[in-house]
Amino acid sequence: MRTLFIFLVLITGINQLVAQQLTATVIDAKTGTPIPFATIVTGEHSGLITNEEGIFSITEQQMTRIKDSIFISSMGYKKVALWQPKGETTISLIPDTFELGQVFINANPLAPKEVIEKVKENLSANYKISPSKKKIFFRQSDFSYMNKIDFGFKKSSIEELNKAFFDKIAASIPRESSYYKEAVGDIYGDYKANKLHIDKAAELYDKNNDVSVDGLTDKLKRIFKENVKPDSYFKIRSGLIGTKVDVNGLNNDNEEEVAIVKEEMESKDEYNFQSQLKDRISELHEQLFFNEDTDLDFLEKSNRYRFTHTDYTFIDDTAVYIINFEPKGSKDFKGVLYVNTQDFAIMRLEFENVRPLKKFGLLGINYNRNLFKGKMLFAKEATGGYGIKYMELEDGSIFGVDRPLNVIEKNKNVKGRRKQNELALNIDMSSTNVSKYEMVVFASENITATAYAQATENPEIEASHLSKYDPTFWKGYTIMEPNAAIKAFEVVE
Repeated sequence: MRTLFIFLVLITGINQLVAQQLTATVIDAKTGTPIPFATIVTGEHSGLITNEEGIFSITEQQMTRIKDSIFISSMGYKKVALWQPKGETTISLIPDTFELGQVFINANPLAPKEVIEKVKENLSANYKISPSKKKIFFRQSDFSYMNKIDFGFKKSSIEELNKAFFDKIAASIPRESSYYKEAVGDIYGDYKANKLHIDKAAELYDKNNDVSVDGLTDKLKRIFKENVKPDSYFKIRSGLIGTKVDVNGLNNDNEEEVAIVKEEMESKDEYNFQSQLKDRISELHEQLFFNEDTDLDFLEKSNRYRFTHTDYTFIDDTAVYIINFEPKGSKDFKGVLYVNTQDFAIMRLEFENVRPLKKFGLLGINYNRNLFKGKMLFAKEATGGYGIKYMELEDGSIFGVDRPLNVIEKNKNVKGRRKQNELALNIDMSSTNVSKYEMVVFASENITATAYAQATENPEIEASHLSKYDPTFWKGYTIMEPNAAIKAFEVVE
């Protein structure tokens, strides 16, 4: 009995050790630099990846389900196996120096254009669209930078709307702000039609910055109400464009209008957090290079791109071509393709725009969509085709306004001049906005059409608001580790 008791204690102790959470940093053995987006395989068709700083975590629950070693690999490195790792550790990967070029130079001497044609021929077989259930983590990071803000005060006959007031407004607008949205859940379906069930979600942002525009609007409404006559109207002119606004439009007391708006809102499904997240994921799916609506046209318009074969490497023990592409003329993208030498699937894609995707300027309003870059990593699934394992997309633009603004109060019921008050500004504002979307697929399994039909969504779920990074919030959930900027985020009161 004593021996049995000791044996049970040892087994319990071992299980507790195995169940501890693992947090690790994957680095290059030679340089010591972190390896981003390395693959960690925890089971058949399941795993995770390191973040951009080479860090990953495996929860206690996941550790208990791991039956064998975990495998860490990254493109161009030798795979490493770890048996029941625990705690915090650093994992070194050794660069793979095997000369693949010598193997393929005679056996498979395909030119880059021929490889691309093979890729196009095998698209439908390699990227089969079939119903599946995918366990995902999604992160959205929004950054706004105010490049310039000047109200260009000229004159005002309303005492409160003076230069000091507009200078104060300009000073109070944050010069930069950030917003983070994170969620874990399941996606049912395919890239074109799907259902989303969110398990948990968080929003990390400064509420004070979020409502500053509403606060400014309310303040301006109050000032106008107190300084204009009830039967007046406004003539608003900005450059060559003018309009007329009834002063009653400033009031929120119009019961008839309120009733109409309320009825319209009730007749539609509320655009809630779940709907917003589902739309963002659909936008990511839309940009997959094999979809019809994607902006990435390097395959569809391959004759207008230049492809160069630079080398070979390994991805998950699979030999791949490394092919660079760039536009011949006026096309938009350059990047790198990593193409399987056997089935010609694109296993990894890195791309960025070489010119603005949209750009216009008219009557003092300017818009420049100057950033569109990303990464796509694919892995083979149970169907034999390839599914998305990780996707990252950065979309950025610059928006500017430089034009005069005149607001004139007029009243036809007063004697003499109809003009009662006037405000004249020359608004000069410019801002840069960047949104980064990341989605990781931790596990994927095929499902039937019946299982898809029975899958449910949860539109009532709400995201928890966090004013600072909380490492305990995601305890027990599998996520992609946050980067240093997210960890350092904190609202300053």
